[in-house]
Amino acid sequence: MPRIHTTPTKSKTSASQLRSIVKSARDVMRKDKGLSGDLDRLPMLTWIMFLKFLDDMENIREAEATLAGEPYHAAIASPYRWRDWAAQEDGISGDDLKAFINQDEAVRPDGSRGAGLFKYLRGLQSANGAGREEIIATVFRGVNNRMESGYLLRDVINLVNKIRFDSSEEIHTLSHLYETMLREMRDAAGDSGEFYTPRPVVQLMVEVSDPRLGEVVLDPACGTGGFLVEAYTHMLAQCRTGADRQTLETSIFGGEAKPLPYLLGEMNLLLHGMESPSIIYGNSLAQPLTSITNADRVDVILTNPPFGGEEERGILGNFPEDKQTAETALLFLQLIMRKLRRVGRDSETGGRAAVVVPNGTLFGDGVAARIKAELLTEFNLHTIVRLPNGVFAPYTPIPTNLLFFDRSGLTSTIWYYEQPLPEGRKSYTKTKPLRYEEFQPLLAWWRQREENEQAWQVAAADVLKTDTAGNVLSVNLDIKNPNRADPFEHMPPEQLIENILSKDNTFAKISEEKSGRIG
Repeated sequence: MPRIHTTPTKSKTSASQLRSIVKSARDVMRKDKGLSGDLDRLPMLTWIMFLKFLDDMENIREAEATLAGEPYHAAIASPYRWRDWAAQEDGISGDDLKAFINQDEAVRPDGSRGAGLFKYLRGLQSANGAGREEIIATVFRGVNNRMESGYLLRDVINLVNKIRFDSSEEIHTLSHLYETMLREMRDAAGDSGEFYTPRPVVQLMVEVSDPRLGEVVLDPACGTGGFLVEAYTHMLAQCRTGADRQTLETSIFGGEAKPLPYLLGEMNLLLHGMESPSIIYGNSLAQPLTSITNADRVDVILTNPPFGGEEERGILGNFPEDKQTAETALLFLQLIMRKLRRVGRDSETGGRAAVVVPNGTLFGDGVAARIKAELLTEFNLHTIVRLPNGVFAPYTPIPTNLLFFDRSGLTSTIWYYEQPLPEGRKSYTKTKPLRYEEFQPLLAWWRQREENEQAWQVAAADVLKTDTAGNVLSVNLDIKNPNRADPFEHMPPEQLIENILSKDNTFAKISEEKSGRIG
């Protein structure tokens, strides 16, 4: 992490002033006809903040290099640094500002002609091909300036220029503000907010997985970086020295296939203290399973992979012929299984994973059953947490579960824990969401397990069905709580219909993947 400090010549910006700056910037954006709502405004604000953040960090690194008598190579050269074109309140504005940012060739702030800002940033390359330049270039390949008014854009830039990213106090406040803005943007996205995982669920999965300093953590479908931020924060508390911090910086990895969440995830991790987030821009499923080596495997995987989507034919070819499927969640589950460290030289207990899956994964046959059979016979699926109705509202009504498994050995017994709704509630909603405190009984049970009204155990042999030749017939992990009445009795009629339709759609999708019974 960069050694963030407070510059003596500048006064501190209070938390309330920071909130006011961010609010004012968003208010200015609301006046621009090119921005239709939070789905446009937050990405705009993010890339502007991103460039200011980079320049503040470059200033710190350059000053440190000068003190040490060492040469320093900036990732962004003049006249494209923030200080060159954005820092002066009366600097380039209006159509000239828009042209400098948007056009492939433009008049630059120093009066010379050359590549426009975005054109320049998208073409950055480092000497070794793996530096900060590549991160910047990747971010801006997915970014466009959507503001129509260059004068309003100048107003936003002037406001962002007041934020001091070299102050740890301001970074801390801004990271919380940014999380709030991410949540607002996801709410605005409605059922398209596919890269959202409720913060309490993320906290729970990280807490019980307990990544330790020195272990490598991966989220192959990281979205805006919620799991990576929480894992980073969890491991940061274990750091005692500068060497520990350096170890942590090289321990967090992600992958994201879409440009918007990639940008937001990079900014989210930067604001939470990572100097150079290691998020790969691209589809994690593009790597053939047969090409995964020990060097690619990790200690902990925490993820909520997309489900319900369909991958292109070329992606399916990366998976075994008998386990190719249109269901993205099942492809990611296979990737996660292959990416976990094996017991041996690199790990005494093997890697471990915590994964969000839809209900269809639990009861699906065909390819789904073949994958689950492998999960039970080659991995230890030790716990399934059944989440209550509405945890992912308003993004999806589909019931979800948390799978916890590791590579310590085969599965003998599966523990189930059914997270209850608060008394008197039938479902969570956007205005009354799940709170982390509601997981306290689960956390207490996790450390000292016993059967109760919420928890029960099932033998793996009871869910894995084979024929006399040993071929897999079915693997049904959709085990209801034997200690209470059928949950459908308490489900509102409209939600019951949604669940039935959801299951029908899942069955329809996997029917073409089945060839009679499995074998």
